[in-house]
Amino acid sequence: MAEFSSGNFETLHKYWNDIYFKSTSRLLFSSPDWSELWWQHFGSDSELHLGAVIDDGRCIGIAPLRLKDHTAYFIGSDNVCDFLDFIIEPGNEQVFFQTVLTHLTDKGIDTLDLSPLLPESSVRLFCTDNAQRKDLSISCLQEDVTVVLDLPGGLAAYHAILSGKQRHELLRKERRLNEEGEVIYRISKQASAKDMDIFLQFFRESREDKNKFLTGQMEAFFKAVIDKAAANQMLMLGMLELNKTPVAVTLGFDYQNDTYLYNSGYNPAYKWLSVGLLSKYYYIKHSIESGKQRFDFLKGSEKYKFYLGGKEIPLFRCIIKQSLDIKGT
Repeated sequence: MAEFSSGNFETLHKYWNDIYFKSTSRLLFSSPDWSELWWQHFGSDSELHLGAVIDDGRCIGIAPLRLKDHTAYFIGSDNVCDFLDFIIEPGNEQVFFQTVLTHLTDKGIDTLDLSPLLPESSVRLFCTDNAQRKDLSISCLQEDVTVVLDLPGGLAAYHAILSGKQRHELLRKERRLNEEGEVIYRISKQASAKDMDIFLQFFRESREDKNKFLTGQMEAFFKAVIDKAAANQMLMLGMLELNKTPVAVTLGFDYQNDTYLYNSGYNPAYKWLSVGLLSKYYYIKHSIESGKQRFDFLKGSEKYKFYLGGKEIPLFRCIIKQSLDIKGT
């Protein structure tokens, strides 16, 4: 019989990593490293409730949960984690969920409030499959979107995805930038102190809401994420330079066959040259040249994402309420 084994980041790291790399799901924001960084910077107002589901002596899944006000949430938050999920060995979903639900009931926790969720997430699939259970009250509602672009095999094929007007305007903006001098877009796998400072400066200056968002706590988190991504060979820090002067920056991650655009910024003095948009276009070009299959703009419906060919995918929030006796169901 499967059981829930409580632990911490250190004791469960190996189990977590093993299942994480077996999964075909997009789990970057539920990886052990990302989850631990989030907890270190933002977890002070909740109780860590991290555990593994063990079945016949073997770990079949990780439940990265935190507790607050008698409700279980994922370790993470939607302002820095674009989608979250449980980490489950394929084929063991039903055993995993029943074990977690039974364990939480025994702890007096009757509600799971889980988001943001991709349509194919294990949580959403469980909720769909168990919508008629009398012992569970399940609500799954769309709360946002993520925007993705399936990448073709070459730049000409990418341009063909765009409408004629989009393609014409994008190439016109690129020509105008090149008319101003030498244009270089470089990708770094490591972030120098100088590059880090430029990213944070451009992030703040590009939009007022980003300036307010980047508190001291958030800046420390960003720096930790960038350092960890570099250590894991996932960092893609893109710097757009005009005449050797940085004018825009993209912060992304190389994840399996995908490219993630996590954040960006630009120098407002060069806004008239559309450097913010073009830096993302150059990141897309780099991803195509690198043979990536998908470019993920991540959460949010900003217009530039669709201008560059992205298509939206819904993100959900699922709330599962259970009776205080689910045993035998």
